Amino acid sequence: MSDARTDASPTAAPSVVVLDYGSGNIHSAAKALEAAGARVTVTADRGAVIDADGLLVPGVGAFQAVIAGLRSVRGDELIERRLAGGRPVLGICVGMQVMFERGVERGTESDGLGQWPGEVTELGAAVLPHMGWNTVDVPEGSVLFRGLERERFYFVHSYAAQHWSLEALAPFPAPKVTWAEHGTRFIAAVENGPLSATQFHPEKSGRAGIRLLTNWVDSLRS
Repeated sequence: MSDARTDASPTAAPSVVVLDYGSGNIHSAAKALEAAGARVTVTADRGAVIDADGLLVPGVGAFQAVIAGLRSVRGDELIERRLAGGRPVLGICVGMQVMFERGVERGTESDGLGQWPGEVTELGAAVLPHMGWNTVDVPEGSVLFRGLERERFYFVHSYAAQHWSLEALAPFPAPKVTWAEHGTRFIAAVENGPLSATQFHPEKSGRAGIRLLTNWVDSLRS
């Protein structure tokens, strides 16, 4: 893994920081990003996070613990600053969930980052966690899922956002929301301007996951 830096060459590998705040799947995510063609740094250094072409926010475990970890390294501020400047951010699993306003787990309600309206709640399924491969319903024009519309991805979760209420205001394009189902329909991925996220784990999803990360890394070149 290399130092995060910006290179003006259109053929240079984009720099991506994996935000290091104590999440357990950081290094597998970093390896997957390298396989997808990125120059990767695992850090919470403010300058590196701001300057990188892309920022990946991983997340495993409880919503409340992930929020606490992010805030301990001021990750919430860094994410907000990047998005305000149109700088790409990709959240994975609980790293996606915390982008919503609230998370409710076992009766405990926690504030999220509030990038999207809505809350994350327990799936209405007979068997939890939702663990294993699942198909997704991809919207037309998706960048993340280009060439992957019929692929399956690997999920490990009991909670998810199950409603989408954000509407685009002109001249901004409408968010692209991908859905999946386990007992009930839930949001599997979102593409909303510079902020994208997946409920599943691309780094555990084999070739399809690497291809999805490659699509995201390639989008950083522009």
